[in-house]
Amino acid sequence: MTENGEDAARARRPGTPDLRLASEAPGEAPPLDVRAEPPIGPADEADLPRDRNQAILEAAKQVGAVLKRGGHLFALAGSVAVHAHGGSGNLQHDVDFCVRPEDAGPVAATLRDAGLTVYSPPEDWLIKATCFGQDVDIIFELAHRPVSTDMLRRAGELPVESVRMPVLAPTDLLTGLIAAFSEHHCDFGAVLPIARALREKVDWEQVRRDCGDAPMPAAFFFLLERLDVIRPVRGRDFP
Repeated sequence: MTENGEDAARARRPGTPDLRLASEAPGEAPPLDVRAEPPIGPADEADLPRDRNQAILEAAKQVGAVLKRGGHLFALAGSVAVHAHGGSGNLQHDVDFCVRPEDAGPVAATLRDAGLTVYSPPEDWLIKATCFGQDVDIIFELAHRPVSTDMLRRAGELPVESVRMPVLAPTDLLTGLIAAFSEHHCDFGAVLPIARALREKVDWEQVRRDCGDAPMPAAFFFLLERLDVIRPVRGRDFP
């Protein structure tokens, strides 16, 4: 997930969890949750579906089930969340979940206890895990804004195939994607199909308010208006 852009090279802030690879613990294997299925990491790659989209869905289901059992406040995000809301089934390169910054450490511990490898990338707004050979991003900051309790409470429970889990509200999904646009990260082509698919479920006035007057989001709103995806701002006429 690239919602914070490719230019988010910032110093690690206090409180960001200092995580290690699960295999780095000297002399011991990562503990397993005896209530869960066997470890769901690289060892199971031989059983991966040939279809990459299905592999991503399986990873989302497994991690979502682990987080539910752990009692964590979280929400599915990214392309799998779009799929859960009825959007495209052409999923992207990973699975995304949102948690609050203060919950990142406990969430990492829960995932390790279930047998997943968890580590900290250079970016200081997420941690990463691996499930069924797929990357899983645990995000605690969207577009340079901390994930809040209110945002997670707005998430609705939806089925991801056979597993029900909290999924970010469409308005929050689009806000996170559009607010992240900048001069260095403005892939309108990736977000346009999402905006088209979810447009009737999104509070576009709220998205505009949350994105403010930043030039790249404004340019994207203009594109959506010209393509009749959203209504133009009242009082503004196109040539």
